[in-house]
Amino acid sequence: MAEVEVLPPPREVLLAIEELSVGFGAPGAAAVRAVDGVSFTIAPGERLALVGESGSGKSVTALAALGLLDAAQAQVSGSVRFAGQELRALPEAALRRLRGREIGLIFQEPMNALNPLHPVGRQIAEGLRLHFGLDAGAAWQQAVGLLERTGIPEPQQRALAYPHMLSGGQRQRAMIAMALACRPKLLIADEPTTALDVTLQVQVLDLLRELQAEFGMAILFISHDLNLVRRFAGRVCVMHRGRIVEQGPVEAVFTAPREPYTRTLLASRPQRLIPDGEHPAQSGAEALLSARGVDVRFVTRRDWLGRPRAAVHALVATDLDVHAGETLGIVGESGSGKSTLGLALLRLLPAAGRIVVDGQEWSGLGQRRLRPLRPAFQVVFQDPFGSLSPRMTVEDIVGEGLRIHRPALDRAQRRARIVAALDEVGLPETALWRYPHEFSGGQRQRIAIARALVLEPKLLLLDEPTSALDATVQKQVLALLRTLQQRHGMSYLFISHDLAVIRALAHRVLVLRGGQVVESGETAALFSAPQHPYTAALLEAALLPGAGAPAPAG
Repeated sequence: MAEVEVLPPPREVLLAIEELSVGFGAPGAAAVRAVDGVSFTIAPGERLALVGESGSGKSVTALAALGLLDAAQAQVSGSVRFAGQELRALPEAALRRLRGREIGLIFQEPMNALNPLHPVGRQIAEGLRLHFGLDAGAAWQQAVGLLERTGIPEPQQRALAYPHMLSGGQRQRAMIAMALACRPKLLIADEPTTALDVTLQVQVLDLLRELQAEFGMAILFISHDLNLVRRFAGRVCVMHRGRIVEQGPVEAVFTAPREPYTRTLLASRPQRLIPDGEHPAQSGAEALLSARGVDVRFVTRRDWLGRPRAAVHALVATDLDVHAGETLGIVGESGSGKSTLGLALLRLLPAAGRIVVDGQEWSGLGQRRLRPLRPAFQVVFQDPFGSLSPRMTVEDIVGEGLRIHRPALDRAQRRARIVAALDEVGLPETALWRYPHEFSGGQRQRIAIARALVLEPKLLLLDEPTSALDATVQKQVLALLRTLQQRHGMSYLFISHDLAVIRALAHRVLVLRGGQVVESGETAALFSAPQHPYTAALLEAALLPGAGAPAPAG
């Protein structure tokens, strides 16, 4: 008698997306295909990651599945079945009942997703009242309990707080509490950790894992951070130009990728760009930037006469030196004082202490006397879209500094310098007449670099310049910064919470915690043998070589 083959039981499916396509464009015109024939399934209790670069179609796929795209602009086709029910056939009222109750959503930027006019407790309670008909008191108590469950301290007080009164990590936890208020079967987390520090990222992922086990829900995790995906997801779908090019178990895809694009993504993690033995600080030359005892306090309360009564000590008596051609990395969590230090050094914040730039004393000078010195010390901010005026062309943006600091240049001379600066960052002359919204994130950051570069600075403050970029674009921008440094001998103050980026570009590192320097040293030595437990914790959270316990004293 022949043996009967025993087949595994069929895989239960919670969400099934089949041949989903999305096009954007005016009726009658050729549509731009953002999602092209995407198919995947999610089982109950599963963690599935959707990865790819910006513009690959990840977020559009999720929005289309939930019917959240504007029907007048988006042309959607395909099938979306949730718990056996075809969502694309449901009327809007039925979809609204499903969203929030059966399917929860966590968005990338909680400051934009949360209503700034209402306390976070009221926003969490709203879903409970809407979907379960709870009275105000019961909904409020559950909202407070959810805030407590997500790890927010003093939940009774935080429930009364408005979004701007919470830290980035607390806002993201409030978003998670809101998404889980109705105990959904599926949670869609769209880049939920992008704006957070490495330790906060790990905390949020651990929290999601705990809550998933408690509630028994499935999670669709959308991200461009492959490191986080490997830490969190069980299966992964890789998207490129609107298509899924590869999918499977995370370890199988990451250790033996079949597709060239997947291999490109995996190879895009920043690599060390500083050769061994390059130590500009050891040249013996005088420091280009020298700061001693830089101290910043923010007044939080005044009496009725306006006199300070309470203050936050944001930066405590900090010393640092930056030499010609050197990159000093400044790392730490949100609230550690990184950006405060940068703004204080630029004299954009009032601070005590002594600051000397290129032999010129900056501390004690008024803004009028500082203006002619500013070309030597320029800045590139984190968010190029926020720091570039949407009403100005690229020519006006890059040339603004020249009009202020080089008034003797005529129009033709000014344009020639602008074109040269754009060429250095890899942008064509045709970019002159375009506006910021017409460029990608990486291109906008190149414009911001060109704006600083056109004044021929000796020192650049780079405040999280790659945190909003995909890994491949991030790698390109880091290579550009290294090339510019070698070509012009510029020095960088590089502020970042991404330790992989700091390791790629920095000669030395300064670690800040609570406004104080807890450790400093050459990058390779500090990363391989951290002396302080906080540094070791940062490295461990980032999953970088060198993570672990600090080196023994002595």
